[in-house]
Amino acid sequence: MSGETSPTGKRSGPGSSPELRPSPGLRASHADRDRVVDVLRVAAGEGLLTADELDERLEAALSARTVGELAPLTADLPPVSASAGPTAAEVKDVLRIERRFSAVERGGRWVLPRRLELRVEWCEVTLDFTQAVITQDTLQIDMDMRGKSLTLITRPGIVVDADALALEFSKLDVRQAPAPDPDHGTPITLRVELVGSKSFGRVVVRPPRRSFGQWLLRRHPGLPAGD
Repeated sequence: MSGETSPTGKRSGPGSSPELRPSPGLRASHADRDRVVDVLRVAAGEGLLTADELDERLEAALSARTVGELAPLTADLPPVSASAGPTAAEVKDVLRIERRFSAVERGGRWVLPRRLELRVEWCEVTLDFTQAVITQDTLQIDMDMRGKSLTLITRPGIVVDADALALEFSKLDVRQAPAPDPDHGTPITLRVELVGSKSFGRVVVRPPRRSFGQWLLRRHPGLPAGD
């Protein structure tokens, strides 16, 4: 029997019964949160949510204590077809980038794959995650990179783990904020795991660059912010 999965993860259709709907005050389980997170990520992949809206709702979903707190997060989103699966169609399992001597750049609202393979030689590679559409909680970047720099631009809630990356004549420069505490503040929305090898060059992890106005206000906190 066909049907649709509601934003809270429950099937709807002729065989469903209102009496089976959970009470709003019922404690939310990990599975309840995961179902809502899947719906949010599908919606973001289809362009229904901005990156900021996705971050805000993911944070609320991961910290929700009751089913009633989860329901408003998907109330304005269409139900997900039960046959469509929990991911958007445009999300790739593996994105392979092979390049020599020409720059690679990903930015704006690009949809993150499940896994990224970098096979590049003497290329500058920049991956900007500040507006990226996050489709899962972990992105593995499998590298075979020689020369030049890999630059990862992060935002709060995104952490980079380079413990499994083999470096040869290369430098690792990490300038990311401390890892968020899921129990006391912004939760981790994406963990980027760097694996493979990097030789002759640098790996840079940094937040977005400040505008001149932001820099000036940081240097002189007493200045007015302007109109």
